[in-house]
Amino acid sequence: MKNYLETTKDVYKKAAETPDVGLCCTTTPIWQLPGLDMPTIMQEMNYGCGSTVNPRDLVNNPSILYVGVGGGMELLQFSYFSRRKGAVIGVDVVDEMLEASRQNFKVAEEQNDWFKSEFVDLRKGDALHLPIEDASIDVAAQNCLFNIFKLEELKQALKEMYRVLKPHGRLVLSDPVCEQAMPEHIREDERLRALCLSGSIPLQDYIDMITEVGFGTVEIRAKRPYRILSPNHYDVEELVYIESVEVCAIKDPMPEDGPCVFTGKTAIYYGDEECFDDNNGHVLMPNQPLSICDKTAGDFTALGRDDIYISDSTYFYDGGGCC
Repeated sequence: MKNYLETTKDVYKKAAETPDVGLCCTTTPIWQLPGLDMPTIMQEMNYGCGSTVNPRDLVNNPSILYVGVGGGMELLQFSYFSRRKGAVIGVDVVDEMLEASRQNFKVAEEQNDWFKSEFVDLRKGDALHLPIEDASIDVAAQNCLFNIFKLEELKQALKEMYRVLKPHGRLVLSDPVCEQAMPEHIREDERLRALCLSGSIPLQDYIDMITEVGFGTVEIRAKRPYRILSPNHYDVEELVYIESVEVCAIKDPMPEDGPCVFTGKTAIYYGDEECFDDNNGHVLMPNQPLSICDKTAGDFTALGRDDIYISDSTYFYDGGGCC
């Protein structure tokens, strides 16, 4: 009997040979960048649940690793920011997907005069044993791949990403999450796991696994509706609601009081003083919003002040603020 990883390979081998537009359906628009013409075949093979390409991660011509190459769309987008030989490394365990990407890059060269296939170094390998040197990557990314793994493999995949990143390097992830208890028979369904559905775990569990391997800063950049498992299509007794998240984990040193996790909370001071200073690096100016991590939000709440507003998590964080 095949295990779920073999089933996953079969699913994506077929998706490489015959593009499956409905395999993963992202609601994130494709980045529109000046001079970037995205081949239609790459869009048809966009097997992700969000986006891992963010221009503020991609300054200073970084070395980039992308695991699970798909049709090469995000590799092409990353190459837009690092236009040098081998600047972007794509790793995949499915030979057919690697070959499909190579062919798609030829199309991309025809449509984009700035792009050369040599910008991307495609390598055979898997997320649990990356063929990458220690501390050699500025930005690592994966889109709707880690959701496939069971918990022990997920932990190993995160450790591998942590290993290959330089200090202060960034791991950008997009995966489905689910706050409901996934029925065990659904969770063990190999095909549903391969389709990025039944492996979904609660967001807090996902964050905890990221910080447990050592990432000192975690940003939740987006959270969106993704899928419904309904009784009329799946063997479930109630609707199971799945969302997709976009997360950036930064290889910062772990603070003594625990990681800084940004889930989109904001503090606003509306007191009568010139400012509020907690003497711990956080200064609130009157009626000026400041993005804060969840840890700082808890510290502010514990003060019991009636002149500081703390918002709920918006699950949208776009940089700046405390820490």
